[in-house]
Amino acid sequence: MSGRKIMSIAWPAFLGACLLELLVFGLVDPQNVHLPGPTAWSRQAVYTAAFFAFWGVCMASSALTALLEVPPAEVDRQPPR
Repeated sequence: MSGRKIMSIAWPAFLGACLLELLVFGLVDPQNVHLPGPTAWSRQAVYTAAFFAFWGVCMASSALTALLEVPPAEVDRQPPR
């Protein structure tokens, strides 16, 4: 996979994760989020974990879009023998 293709997936996903982070934590206080684990998570840890989770979901969505964008002729093409 080329660097250009990877960036065309990662950059929109990054921007989507930033937007989700702003929207979610504009409405939810991270101190009120109870996550599993032996100790309580700090606000910064909740922000970080949520951002990477949002980025992962957005990246999966962007990758699926890139996969569905491939023309059928390219998918059906047989590799040379």
